[in-house]
Amino acid sequence: MKAKVHVTLKPGVLDPQGKAVAHALDALGFDDVKDVRQGKYLEIDIDDTDSSAAEDRVQDMCRKLLANTVIENYRVEIDASGET
Repeated sequence: MKAKVHVTLKPGVLDPQGKAVAHALDALGFDDVKDVRQGKYLEIDIDDTDSSAAEDRVQDMCRKLLANTVIENYRVEIDASGET
């Protein structure tokens, strides 16, 4: 089964990479872009048949390594079919 993890900065946390992307888009003529927030997207293949157990395992991975929970939020989706 496949776990999809979205990690984003919490509101109020400065995002210099997002600002740089917004500035570059403006320089390219995309002047209607108001703000950009950058995050991470991870796909993890889990060798488990229990969706609930797999989600618990990935949640634990996020808390311990994948997300800095002081400044980042994360969301986990479990796809039991294992498709992208």
